[in-house]
Amino acid sequence: MRKEKDSMGTMDVPNDALYGASTQRAVLNFPVSGHQMPRGFIRCCGLLKMACARANLKLGRLDKETAEMIEKVALEVYEGQHAGHFPVDVFQTGSGTSTNMNVNEVIANRCSQLAGQPIGSRIPVHPNDHCNLGQSSNDTMPTVLHMSVALELRDTLRPALRQLERSLNKQAKAFRGIVRIGRTHLMDATPVRLGQSFSGYAAQLKKAQKRVDRAIASLQELAIGGTAVGTGINGHPEFAPLVVASVNKATAMKFREADNHFEAQAGRDDCVEVAGQLLAISASLTKVANDIRLLGSGPRCGLGELQLPATQPGSSIMPGKVNPVMSEMLVQACLYANGQCQTVANCGRDGHFELNVTIPLMAYALHESIRVLANGAALFAERCIDGLEANEAQIEKYLEESLMLVTALNPHIGYDQAAHVAKRAFAEGRTLREIVLEEKLMPAKDLDKALDPKKMV
Repeated sequence: MRKEKDSMGTMDVPNDALYGASTQRAVLNFPVSGHQMPRGFIRCCGLLKMACARANLKLGRLDKETAEMIEKVALEVYEGQHAGHFPVDVFQTGSGTSTNMNVNEVIANRCSQLAGQPIGSRIPVHPNDHCNLGQSSNDTMPTVLHMSVALELRDTLRPALRQLERSLNKQAKAFRGIVRIGRTHLMDATPVRLGQSFSGYAAQLKKAQKRVDRAIASLQELAIGGTAVGTGINGHPEFAPLVVASVNKATAMKFREADNHFEAQAGRDDCVEVAGQLLAISASLTKVANDIRLLGSGPRCGLGELQLPATQPGSSIMPGKVNPVMSEMLVQACLYANGQCQTVANCGRDGHFELNVTIPLMAYALHESIRVLANGAALFAERCIDGLEANEAQIEKYLEESLMLVTALNPHIGYDQAAHVAKRAFAEGRTLREIVLEEKLMPAKDLDKALDPKKMV
């Protein structure tokens, strides 16, 4: 252990740790879950510190040597280096101050290493006076929250949803010639092409991507520049625009300074909105996953219209059993994401006066939701949808036996007579055609034409 000091006094810190006394206090104070802040969040902390150093250099608040050293180390953090030096638990101070200081201390101590100075000496870079110059945890942590979630939405979730959409569209084209019986209320309905059903699934995924874009747009405002309570105390009026410009250049995003810094720090409504979009996306994924496993149920005593890829043995006691495990995986992932998003909504209500104090948990919940939904969607596309096959014999059997083809007879014999035919056919275990011809309701030629399923889709 080595001795380091902060505003509260001396603290023993592990010799090999790049963090310092403030971080070590947080490690000792918050041994709650073992869940650390999301890696993407920490990386964006590095990006923000790099942008802040550049802005402070341009404003003449940092000398060139200090600014460039901070930039260099902050870039290392942004690139994912030093990941083992961010040990603070998610359940910490609600502003994220512990994580902000963790980043400041890592940067300062790494700068000491590069300068040949002892770790903890705060030479040549001080974690507060230099790394945190013109900033507060109260504006940097909400800023990183928006940055990191927006980037994960763009770079992780959207590509996964696009992959699943492509897989579904591919199957929609492959199945477009197959007519199956439709189902509403879990009961037989009029026919639909299997390809049409899959085109609907693909459209859900296309809309899901648009929801991702709307979620990203809702995160464009950044709180940086508000410092402690939104007034910008100890800041510079040109600081925030310079920081945002650097962030946008590095990420190719369209972030902007918050229109109202008091709202940007006191409220987290934008993140609650993102959670709502993620809930809608998880609903879409659940719908698709459930339909696929129901259509593939059986293989002999279920619907059995689809043949799902066999990915692993389904039972430890029933030989030969294969289960719809990829659908089950995706549904569970969506349930998990739903819970995380509900947590975000609850967190959004916890803004008291000038600051919301659930930022670390909100960051964790949003990153988790995005990560799990993205992984689940990509795996579902690869290991389920891409390998689906239609059981055309079973589909044809259901189609021939369906009573709801009678709907096509409405224009010829009327609703009431058609209902009579359907009920009698069901009660006697006979076909619609047999009943209509027996009761001489239509000529055989016209009947065959009317009951052709392909003309109903």
